[in-house]
Amino acid sequence: MKSQIASAWDAERARVAFPVLQRLHPNGSPLAYLDNAATTHKPQVVLEAMDQCYRAYYANVHRGIHFLSEESSAAYEDARMEVGNFLHADRVEEVVFTSGCTGAINLVAHSWGNSHVGPGDTLVVTEMEHHANLVPWFQLAQRTGARTVMVPVLEDGHLDLERLEKILATGPKMLAISALSNVLGVANPISELVQKARQFGVTVLVDAAQAVAHHPIDVRHWGADFVVFSAHKMMGPTGIGVLWGRHELLQRMQPFLGGGGMIDEVFRDGFTAGEVPSRFEAGTPPIVEAIGLAAACREMRRWFAEGVEVHVQQLVDDAWRRLSSLDGVSILGPESGLRHSLISFTVQGVHAHDVAQMLDRVGVAVRAGHHCAMPLHERYKIAASCRASFFGYNRFEEVERLVEGLREAIVRFRDRRRSGRQRNGRHELGTRPVDDVQDS
Repeated sequence: MKSQIASAWDAERARVAFPVLQRLHPNGSPLAYLDNAATTHKPQVVLEAMDQCYRAYYANVHRGIHFLSEESSAAYEDARMEVGNFLHADRVEEVVFTSGCTGAINLVAHSWGNSHVGPGDTLVVTEMEHHANLVPWFQLAQRTGARTVMVPVLEDGHLDLERLEKILATGPKMLAISALSNVLGVANPISELVQKARQFGVTVLVDAAQAVAHHPIDVRHWGADFVVFSAHKMMGPTGIGVLWGRHELLQRMQPFLGGGGMIDEVFRDGFTAGEVPSRFEAGTPPIVEAIGLAAACREMRRWFAEGVEVHVQQLVDDAWRRLSSLDGVSILGPESGLRHSLISFTVQGVHAHDVAQMLDRVGVAVRAGHHCAMPLHERYKIAASCRASFFGYNRFEEVERLVEGLREAIVRFRDRRRSGRQRNGRHELGTRPVDDVQDS
């Protein structure tokens, strides 16, 4: 039965702009790509912007006197301006290009952390964080003698905000928090939490890797000290991410990586660092990737203006309603209306990898594993989950295919378990041991 939900957003028109989505699955069906929280596909406008750079004006930036270098340098800095506008930054110098969201967090953990954190200090993370927003802070604590405190997640998937406020009142040095959970789809109240943190002098880093593709970001409204994201989560290329930081903070931070491009002068026995942001962009920067990211920012702003947020929320609500009606399916996190962009779930008695494999056979791509969020899965006492994540090019019929494929998989696994018992416990698909879980 086709969904009766209507949306002003034209997913079919959006989909045409993505070359890879014109492919058919090997089984001959249209590709239902529901793995967007891992990475999104790239529209023609992004591919063409990068191709044009390589074909027409590519050269290394900020070094050459020749016209190709000048054109490439101008395009690279224009890209920085575009990202600054996308984030509503006060100054273009607050935008630092990095290798990705992980690289941006590590930059802060070293450049800010090494000079601001010492023995006995506290770093606050949450139980819903991606490993990229956990491990760098664990490493900082190991280097400095600080300690990390993890804010728990309640059964409904939301943070224990009462507990978080009590921890903030103790005056920790850093709160590192996701704007949107990559497993639960929970959006945290960032601006309110930043205001609370400000009362106690706590520095705040926001991981916007998931949020950037689903909600316009205004760093001035959030009021955080640092915001990070990756381009590939929002139609841009891999290999580039962004660190936005308050200018006065960035000016006081020392470089994380050393090399060409980040210096003012180099002497026989030392160096002086360049200005912000160049001091944080050692080596040849991701020139073409930055130009692709700028094109993605322009496209995302157009999508937001045309109502893509409503469409994706309707997809999520429809998927939640349909999945929650299936016997044996358990959904992680809050109910419909309180989650965004994705749904993670388990199937009773069936390994997540086996579920994903069965769905792939019918042309539906989902994620399976711990999604780089092992502490969160441990909190729910599961080793792995399946995750269906949505984007503007997804359609309601793909939700139907997900549910129908899952319903078929449940029946097949149930039958196989029965036949397996009849054959005296022979190993069957869907009975992998817990330690077989690998992240995807």
